[in-house]
Amino acid sequence: MNSSTRTPVLGRWRQACAALLAGASMAALLVACGGGGDAPAATAQSFAGGPISGLGSIIVNGVRFDDSAARVENDEDDSLHNARELKLGMMVEIQGGSIDDNTARASASLIRFGSELVGPVASIDAAAQTLRVLDQTIEVKSTTVFEEGLAGFGAITVGQVLEIHAQFNASTGRYVATRIEREDGATAFRLRGRIAALDTTAKTFKIGDAVINYAGIAPADLPAAFGNDQRVRVRLQIAKVNNQWVAISVRTGVRKVDDIGDARLRGLVTAFTSPQHFEVQGIVVDATNARFEPNAAAVKLGALVEVRGQASAGTIVATRVKVRDERDDDLQRVELHGLVSALDATAQTFMLRDIKVNYSRVLEWKNGRPADLANDKQVEVKGLWSEDRRVLFAVVIEFE
Repeated sequence: MNSSTRTPVLGRWRQACAALLAGASMAALLVACGGGGDAPAATAQSFAGGPISGLGSIIVNGVRFDDSAARVENDEDDSLHNARELKLGMMVEIQGGSIDDNTARASASLIRFGSELVGPVASIDAAAQTLRVLDQTIEVKSTTVFEEGLAGFGAITVGQVLEIHAQFNASTGRYVATRIEREDGATAFRLRGRIAALDTTAKTFKIGDAVINYAGIAPADLPAAFGNDQRVRVRLQIAKVNNQWVAISVRTGVRKVDDIGDARLRGLVTAFTSPQHFEVQGIVVDATNARFEPNAAAVKLGALVEVRGQASAGTIVATRVKVRDERDDDLQRVELHGLVSALDATAQTFMLRDIKVNYSRVLEWKNGRPADLANDKQVEVKGLWSEDRRVLFAVVIEFE
């Protein structure tokens, strides 16, 4: 669908959403009622980084990557994992084949995932929808995904140990959660961030408000050029000592991007020198010759951007930088592909990719009708989360 035909269709969809889902919040309506954007021509290889916004195989930055033959690694320890462990909201980096921009599809060869924090909840601000974990403030948004068994923000309690996939907002000093999971059996806590207030005499440094003691780490085991503003990954003992977190290990947290012809990145600007030179979640971007949307002035610390270009020597040399609003429709919606199971025609629900889908509010059926739903039917679902993120309310269901 080109841009000239997309606009009126989306307009009718939004009007229908407003009429049908009058009981839902405006933020929730925006989740389901969205469209996509254009994309540059594909090249022989690709890199994509950002949160998983859909499953079947996985969808990142609007591209559906076939993960059936991909090597899946946890970037914390390079351990191998099954592709079925990839979940909505996880932050991932993907290397794959060329992206077909007509179908927005590609095959993934390597998928790396990793979280920013593992630690206990110290306090909860229900009004602000924030948590304090490892002396960091975590923002929970309408798009934050909660794992099955954790029924939304209201189910979080002080003392729970959580694993949090997130993006760091350097303009506020807060982490914006993309996915939250329980991690009851954690034997160590983890934190990723930038070093500040390094004291080489006391052997301490800070990440955010957390004071971390690294006296037990041999100098040879510290990252090269260890110093302030360096991005690191720290494993911590589970109990503070003298109000300090005790480091078990300190490793570089710099994300390395291999040389690749088609690099696509979505995230928050975490370091800023100018609109032409900045970082996105620790990845350096050179936008000297880039085209900006809407303009270069919109690029600033904390801005949500999409960068496209070529990766070279660890830097993405951008040809396009687009500043996005987190409320944009295509950033809000959830998309699932897979086989229907546990169909309950009375409750009007079924399971898809381990997610319960409610189809009582569908606005558009494609290639079929409600009566055609059956277990083992292949479908595509686009929809919005219930407030507690336990159910996905389908807006569009297409039989594939």
